[in-house]
Amino acid sequence: MIELKRLRPEAIPAALEKAVRYRLLNEPLQAESICLDILAIEPEHENTLITLLLALTDQFRHRLAGAFGEAQGTVARLEDDYKRLYYEGIVYERRADAHRTTGGPGSSSIAYDWYRRAMDTYEKAAEISPEGDDEAILRWNTCARILNRHSELQPAPKDTFVPLLE
Repeated sequence: MIELKRLRPEAIPAALEKAVRYRLLNEPLQAESICLDILAIEPEHENTLITLLLALTDQFRHRLAGAFGEAQGTVARLEDDYKRLYYEGIVYERRADAHRTTGGPGSSSIAYDWYRRAMDTYEKAAEISPEGDDEAILRWNTCARILNRHSELQPAPKDTFVPLLE
């Protein structure tokens, strides 16, 4: 195992700026790595936790299973109730996006369920949002518009299986 080098504490602001830049350049693995270096020094650095969870959600289309669990664990580390709910909604919404765009059997109903879960979470976040912060409402509306525009996104049909009596 190769031992990682430790970042100096005074390098944290510049490193976080680089992580944000790598996300914008569609390099989520690089952004994730930088965030992990920062969190090794300051485990509760909130802006780094947020950048990390966004970098993880950027990876959902390629490695959903691992990245989703890691993103949920990162959301749980946020101290503020509103931010925890808001970013939980982001995680759910991006999971829905991944199912919608990658396709596959049942993906439309799976995506629908995750969009609805995101919307429920955004509603809870909106109830406790700080004055003047309507981001949760904006995200809720985005999910609603996606569901309205994509008629293929529907709940899974109810199981109508009736066992035969012998």
